Amino acid sequence: MNHDTEILMFGVTDRVQQAIRTLDCPAVVALTGDRALMLSDYDYLRSRETAIAFETRAAEKAQEIHTLRFVFAVPQVWLPTAHGLAGRAVSNHPLREGEREVIAWLAFDIHDGVDYGHVPYTRRPNHDPVFDDPEIFTAPVQPYDDYPGWLLLRALLADLGRLQFSLRPFWTGLR
Repeated sequence: MNHDTEILMFGVTDRVQQAIRTLDCPAVVALTGDRALMLSDYDYLRSRETAIAFETRAAEKAQEIHTLRFVFAVPQVWLPTAHGLAGRAVSNHPLREGEREVIAWLAFDIHDGVDYGHVPYTRRPNHDPVFDDPEIFTAPVQPYDDYPGWLLLRALLADLGRLQFSLRPFWTGLR
């Protein structure tokens, strides 16, 4: 991850952290191209359709401003499974055994490629969040097909002529 993308990642994850502190849980994406643009959506985790709709709108804006770098972040609850991770929307309900709250993020830079990771956080007894430092996945793993920002990445890469695929719904793993 280059320095400019790292700064953008910290900015986006900080914005999501501020929202979580005020009991909001938006998806936030920062796009950098001909100009800088920040988009957010509070319904992102409500349903598969709303997530696809937001990432599709973000992809349209990314293409419009000729995006060369973006960072996409969203709060989630993760649960390790036999097949990797299952994710779901954050809520006011207590976490179930094995679950943890994170801000999942995905970053793309046209010159350096894709980085992704998460910002783990816990809650004090009064429910105030305590955030850890962002972690970049360095193990040879790949995000699952419905990892936040993955549809945006695919659309942007297709626009850049790097991949050929259709914008078909693929949001299946998050529950």
